[in-house]
Amino acid sequence: RPGMPPGGRMPMAGLQVGPPGAPPYGAASPMRPGLPQSMMDPFRKRLLTPQAQPPLATQRRGVKRRKMADKVLPQRIRELVPESQAYMDLLAFERKLDQTIARKRMEIQEAIKKPLTQKRKLRIYISNTFTPAKEEGEGGERVASWELRVEGKLLEDPSKQKRKFSSFFKSLVIELDKELYGPDNHLVEWHRLPTTQETDGFQVKRPGDVNVKCTLLLMLDHQPPQYKLDPRLARLLGVHTQTRASIMQALWLYIKHNKLQDSHEKEYINCNRYFRQIFNCVRMRFSEIPMKLAGLLQHPDPIIINHTISVDPNDQKKTACYDIDVEVDDPLKAQMSNFLASTTNQQEIASLDAKV
Repeated sequence: RPGMPPGGRMPMAGLQVGPPGAPPYGAASPMRPGLPQSMMDPFRKRLLTPQAQPPLATQRRGVKRRKMADKVLPQRIRELVPESQAYMDLLAFERKLDQTIARKRMEIQEAIKKPLTQKRKLRIYISNTFTPAKEEGEGGERVASWELRVEGKLLEDPSKQKRKFSSFFKSLVIELDKELYGPDNHLVEWHRLPTTQETDGFQVKRPGDVNVKCTLLLMLDHQPPQYKLDPRLARLLGVHTQTRASIMQALWLYIKHNKLQDSHEKEYINCNRYFRQIFNCVRMRFSEIPMKLAGLLQHPDPIIINHTISVDPNDQKKTACYDIDVEVDDPLKAQMSNFLASTTNQQEIASLDAKV
């Protein structure tokens, strides 16, 4: 063919053109000459992988820092506008206020962990009614009976939700005259259970047409629980009935004031003559105190009220009143909990901050 060198051949369709073992003309080289395939693939992957974006939280923190930095006016502007010093003073006050609020929130969180209570007066009302026996042929009961009522309420209670009378007590025992009602029917007992439904009062009905002497034993439901100390230890510490934590604190103050802690072995207490009589040992570890103290703690004394159930018609409208001290939750505790749980103020401050 004209233009072809002598001995040259015209390429056939579908056949490879070029030196043997080389890729066809116009095709991309599958790999870089001199670079193994195993080293080539990771390199390509690194080029194709997009750069990782920073986490959203980090971006937000950066935006917040930039906002705080943007609030500070440059020195040149402050020199040109003397009135800008008032704005800088306001920024300093804002930082101080934020620190104070954060500190107060921490203090409230610590204070709310401790029991916040206040003493209030609970007035107990004790009254009874008498129903005489009816003659035959008349309607009503044929046996005379009386009904005793025990009720109560808090005096000057500012809370909107009134507490039930039974919620103040762990147990209530009414002891009637044993000679009139026998050994099996002279006690009326109520004890708190996990499934107990609270009530505003208690009623006891028994047959009888004579005056009955009774004794009411009321055991207060202290939260946290309180204990009565052994008389010897109570005189020594000046504590009669208190929570376990308060008793331990009073005991530690006595040990510290009288320097009973061993100067060399700090975990030991050298008992003085009073401790030797109470704990029956010359020396003891701090870790042994809770175990030894458990044997010196008793249940608190119940509140004892002596009352006479009268069947005289003239005494039916008379009501006996007794005031006792009870501990109730401080209303401030609920306000502090609401303050910590509320985010309304924080959202409002954040919106105003964004506007500024």
